[in-house]
Amino acid sequence: MRFKQIRLAGFLLISLGQFTVYAQTYSVKPVPFNQINISDAFWTPRLEAHANHTLETCIAQTQDSTQRINNFKKAAGLAEGKHEGIYFDDSDVYKAMEGIAYSLINNPNPEYEALLDNWIDLIAKSQQADGYLNTYYTLNLPDQRWTDMEKHEMYCGGHMIEAAIAHHRATGKETFLNVAIKFANHLDNTFGPGKRHWVPGHEEIELALVKLYHETKDKKYLDLAHWLLEERGHGHGIGGIWNHKKRGAEYCQDDVPVSEITDIKGHAVRAMYLFTGMTDVAAEKDLPAYVEALKRVWDDVVLRNMYITGGIGSSLHNEGFTEDYDLPNKEAYCETCASIGMVLWNNRMNLFTKDAKYVDVMERCIYNGVLSGISLAGDLFFYVNPLESDGDHHRKRWYGCACCPSNVSRFIPSIGNYIYLVGEKEIFINLYMGNKANTELGNTKLELVQKTNYPWSGNVEIEIKPATASVFSVNMRVPGWCRKYTIAVNGKQTASPFVENGYVKIGRKWESGDKIRLNFEMPVEVVAADPQVKQNIGKRAVQRGPLVYCAEQADNRKIDWNQISIDPDGQFKPVAAKRKLEGMTILQTNNQKRKLTFIPYFAWDNREPGKMKVWLDYHEK
Repeated sequence: MRFKQIRLAGFLLISLGQFTVYAQTYSVKPVPFNQINISDAFWTPRLEAHANHTLETCIAQTQDSTQRINNFKKAAGLAEGKHEGIYFDDSDVYKAMEGIAYSLINNPNPEYEALLDNWIDLIAKSQQADGYLNTYYTLNLPDQRWTDMEKHEMYCGGHMIEAAIAHHRATGKETFLNVAIKFANHLDNTFGPGKRHWVPGHEEIELALVKLYHETKDKKYLDLAHWLLEERGHGHGIGGIWNHKKRGAEYCQDDVPVSEITDIKGHAVRAMYLFTGMTDVAAEKDLPAYVEALKRVWDDVVLRNMYITGGIGSSLHNEGFTEDYDLPNKEAYCETCASIGMVLWNNRMNLFTKDAKYVDVMERCIYNGVLSGISLAGDLFFYVNPLESDGDHHRKRWYGCACCPSNVSRFIPSIGNYIYLVGEKEIFINLYMGNKANTELGNTKLELVQKTNYPWSGNVEIEIKPATASVFSVNMRVPGWCRKYTIAVNGKQTASPFVENGYVKIGRKWESGDKIRLNFEMPVEVVAADPQVKQNIGKRAVQRGPLVYCAEQADNRKIDWNQISIDPDGQFKPVAAKRKLEGMTILQTNNQKRKLTFIPYFAWDNREPGKMKVWLDYHEK
């Protein structure tokens, strides 16, 4: 089997050789998470923590501890007063609502459904007669709507559209969807060819409009999304960003037309939503220039600007990027929302190309960059995710700018969306977690049963259960971190499996009860950064499978933290964790003549305050 070395900014990745295939539409689609029942040692506790704690935290903060819901009451005429809070606070309400709606799909809850009905009633009453909806402008500056492209009017509206679609799919009710359609029609009546120019200062509306197009089949929403993308880079931007001495058009990706993008610039989250929207539109229209731009910028992000955790955005000053290979550890920004954006974008690129290299990045982001943003209990959050701490960086219950808690809230319950892709005569298995899924291949109903202890173990069993014996292809991703694996069908090992675009492809006539067994070898790896990352010269990091590990002071008290290092002769031993980290695999090594313990990066700062490092000094022989 041939392997290809891909040097990333943060480290060296060993991956299967892959190539890119273009498509003019998504020829495969995700199996929706409402058709998937997850029963998994790793993910089930996180889904339960979300249902039991994350939602309650978001609801309490949105409704009781801040003015977010009160702003809608005021805009609806049910209370008096001006808008309070940040001008984009509406978006946090919508993201929390999306998370609640997703939770309802697999965990029906009459109280949550009634809560959504109440909030939707307030939102509908806040909407203006022409469809406009934004509490900041309605309450504070009603005569200045659509005057400052920075003020997130379309950003908030985009999250409202996504929440409304989620609510419609969860409940079948059209109350919220009607609000979203009315707002989108207002946009279409106001902006577009022959109407007003507009460049959203914070992207989001573009991908939301494509979602609305899929939900309603009304092509004008897709066309509006495309038009908004085409507005960029032509000098139409006006407002706070464009007038800012240290920001300007580059900060919000308005410096060049989107088809001419070559490298990542400006604000990390805005860039991710832009690229996601571009991919969605390119999948529906024949836009080869978009495809080439997305390929170029993906290489720049992943090969020169991505941390080993999948985090992106190295600078606090612009919540984004400076120059290639500038990846400080202690000062790393790595906003949780940016990692979620990386998941969204790479998922779309995988849908577009059926290339597993995008899932490799998506998986790295999920298990490290995203999950680090929420506590094990589901009630505390990181906004910033550094790769080193002096013990003064801790999760919080909420933030004044609360985009990350509400974003995680909508991401966690949707994790099932990323497991499978299905086409006419093929299915792709992207993520490995215990679940039962029901879908269709053409006219054949198919049940899939997956059993595994991933990411702690590389053993996976997949039972294929078509309603009638059928010929189709099962494509199983070989993770980019995996150097050696075995695969067997009904107990018979496949000696030379056919691999295409990072997937092992097995095409045959499948009968109910056929089983595939995969074993991905999962050794501990000590990895070096690209030499151009100056901050990590002479350092090494540790990873096993999809997980990046870190050393936390709570486990390494007897070691001088300033002298902590990885010994080239040290042998790592995976062991079962205890107490609060029970169920996890931690790593121990005899290092510096004493034990050194590493825990999964996503699990740090869940016990007691203390220092942490991902990249440790490494003394060559």
